[in-house]
Amino acid sequence: MTNPIFQEIEDVVKEIARDIDPNVQTLTKYGGTVFAPDPSDPKKIVGGVFSYKDHVSVEFSEGAGFDDPDGHLEGGGKARRHVKLRSLGDIADKTVKAFLEQALAR
Repeated sequence: MTNPIFQEIEDVVKEIARDIDPNVQTLTKYGGTVFAPDPSDPKKIVGGVFSYKDHVSVEFSEGAGFDDPDGHLEGGGKARRHVKLRSLGDIADKTVKAFLEQALAR
């Protein structure tokens, strides 16, 4: 069973994505929800939100190229980056909206 706080975090992140881009598709894949901004190409995924045991991860397919002045993005791969959220306050504190804006603008 999903932690109720984590479910609320996921719901808020998805709502932010829809506010940024009302046409974004939210698709259930890979054990979470992925964001596909191009309705004609649902395979072009820019990121997603996933619940784990101790946190919610908001992941970005091309996050390595994002502006991240406060160093919130984690990961060391070629392209992908993520932000770990443990509370609703982390959404604002870790500038998730700014990252979603960057992801959905690509």
